[in-house]
Amino acid sequence: MKLYTYFRSSAAYRVRIALNLKGLDAEQIPVDLRTGEQQRAPLADVNVQHLVPALVTAQGVLTQSLAIIEYLDEMHPEPPLLPTDPWRRAQARAMAQLIACDIHPLNNLRVLQYLRTQLEQSEDAIQTWYTNWIRAGFIALEQLTPTSGYLAGDHPMLADVVLVPQVYNARRYGMDLGEFPRLSAVAERCEGLPAFAAAAPERQAQ
Repeated sequence: MKLYTYFRSSAAYRVRIALNLKGLDAEQIPVDLRTGEQQRAPLADVNVQHLVPALVTAQGVLTQSLAIIEYLDEMHPEPPLLPTDPWRRAQARAMAQLIACDIHPLNNLRVLQYLRTQLEQSEDAIQTWYTNWIRAGFIALEQLTPTSGYLAGDHPMLADVVLVPQVYNARRYGMDLGEFPRLSAVAERCEGLPAFAAAAPERQAQ
């Protein structure tokens, strides 16, 4: 497998964690989103959206991080990234989507660049925009987070894989996470595991 990735992309970060949890190898092909490299080959020939991540498999190319992660989980069931119980599985997906669908798209690099260039927003305004949407999502997610263990079980699963990159982003933008003690505890618990540590942005090619 080949993974087109960017070291600070939340979506690519998720896939790197999932690959590590599954013990799977994928050749990583860095794509520098800061310089517009995603608009050119080779990524432009692989993903028509010109976005990362893109995973090249024996069956073809997969895009969208949650779809990639669920594919990996179905192809390599151990350790499972979703609970077996249908209700708990739906809850886990809901928590993952709260971040992946409600927080992350509003704070994507291309959105921030549009705010900066096309709408001529100041860096202070962009900072306010960024942290506002993380905080709104985290307020809800904190209420769903158990007081021990992980978000959806007794080992890291899909929701945890999605949480950690978002917490990384929050810290990078200087957010005080003190009002989210449960989320912070889960993130720190995950970050102490080798699969998460090896996927961290500072451990990637830039």
